Amino acid sequence: MSTTRLPAGALAALSCAAFTAVVTELLPAGLLPQLSRELSVSPGQAGFLVTGYALTSFLSAIPITAAVRSLPRRPVLLAVLGCFALLNAATALSSSYPLTFALRLLAGVAGGTLWAMLIGYAARLVPAERRGRAIAIVSAGITLALCAGLPAGSALAQAAGWRAAFGVLAVAAALLALWVARAVPPVPGQAAARRLPLRSVAALPGVRAWLSVTLVVLLAHQAVYTYLAPLARRAAMEAGGVLLVFGAATVAGVWLTGVFIDGRPRAALVSALAGVGAAMAGLGAAGTSPPVVLVAAAVWGLAFGGVPTLLQSALIERTGAPHADVATALQTTVYNAGIAAGSLAGGLLLESAGAWVLPWTALALVAAALAATSVIGRDRRPRSPVSETIA
Repeated sequence: MSTTRLPAGALAALSCAAFTAVVTELLPAGLLPQLSRELSVSPGQAGFLVTGYALTSFLSAIPITAAVRSLPRRPVLLAVLGCFALLNAATALSSSYPLTFALRLLAGVAGGTLWAMLIGYAARLVPAERRGRAIAIVSAGITLALCAGLPAGSALAQAAGWRAAFGVLAVAAALLALWVARAVPPVPGQAAARRLPLRSVAALPGVRAWLSVTLVVLLAHQAVYTYLAPLARRAAMEAGGVLLVFGAATVAGVWLTGVFIDGRPRAALVSALAGVGAAMAGLGAAGTSPPVVLVAAAVWGLAFGGVPTLLQSALIERTGAPHADVATALQTTVYNAGIAAGSLAGGLLLESAGAWVLPWTALALVAAALAATSVIGRDRRPRSPVSETIA
């Protein structure tokens, strides 16, 4: 085992960047009733604020990554955090649904840029043998957002209004930019001679298969998660409590991922997807029972907590760290396509059939992802033809 110390401060700052991005993207999901009232739209339309963000993240990740691959990483990250601060502040001041939607589209561009570079940044700060742990630390920001950020944002909105939640998020992004400027080492962009074309990275063995699994998993997850408030109301519950249980359980999920990620990553992913499927079955079969909803939320959070890290690690294992920015740009595009499609499909299903149909739809998708993961796992994992030397 390597004794090389991890750059804890830098990885913690990158983890907080992940936290900020997740809360910025998903905060409206916990505020649907308030947003619906104040912006004079239906809950389904309020949910499209998540869809719009994810859609522009999906559309922008690859072209922006291609445009900025040669630029130093830290200034790009600081620009993204500055955009989050400005756009969240403007959202807090908006009283118009079209304006709010436009601001969310712009924030999605910033989010797509961040996710395309964040994991690659972390991978290039550590030696290859510590890469999995570094990715897990940065990805823990996702878990912290689900566990504490979103429930805290929902609670703050209940106490002081949804505008206060976005205002606090804007201040947090500005403070984080100052921390990143001090704590995160500069990393150069990639020289033209070492850059593989995006098509070549996408064509590496196993990359397309893992991207397909990512798409299906996020489609399933987001179709339910975005509309957790209507699902909670079926059991006469508030979304904040269910979000808290879900988020707290993800902490254990991340810990389990850290235990297994360098030993049996495929088995860990198969187990996680099976757990998500079990939770969806519980919500579908007995979603009007508060105890069942809470248990299902706990199982869901425990299982889903490590899924982003496991999927990212599987992809980077296929491409190598020097091309991690491109790999994660591809995955960010697919990830946000899943979020956009999931929140859109969930909203349409909610409007046309009701909340009860959402878990059953997600269960079918998770079953497909589980079957695909099992097949991929039987393939021999070829080494990437790309050098593993970190620039």
